[in-house]
Amino acid sequence: MIDFPKNKKIILFDGICNLCNDSVLKVIKFDKKNNFVFAPLQSKTGQAITKHLKIDTSKIDSIILYEPGISYDIKSTAALKIMNDFGGFWFLSKLFWIFPETFRNLIYNYIAKNRYKWFGKKESCMIPTPELKAKFLD
Repeated sequence: MIDFPKNKKIILFDGICNLCNDSVLKVIKFDKKNNFVFAPLQSKTGQAITKHLKIDTSKIDSIILYEPGISYDIKSTAALKIMNDFGGFWFLSKLFWIFPETFRNLIYNYIAKNRYKWFGKKESCMIPTPELKAKFLD
């Protein structure tokens, strides 16, 4: 049984991907309402959550936004829902909802497929600083 944090949305991400780690740091910066917590897909918590959700990470290599007890989203839909939570000028991200999910995911998949080549990867998952540790489940 996983003890999910109350009133938080969980972002599962590729912990060895430089682009993904940079994106997590950006989410932390813009998450003024403190809505999000994080776990690398490779972590014990990340694996437990994907198992709980019955997600095969060998087939879905993506960001996952999980709202415990409500739903989960992947790929471009997850990214847009995260941005929509920020408020401010991020309201412009709502414009991307006009595109069908299949089209948005074509772009998402292209970037995801090339992320290691373009941005590199780490040997192991990011270790959060002491100030950021509370934002991570693992």
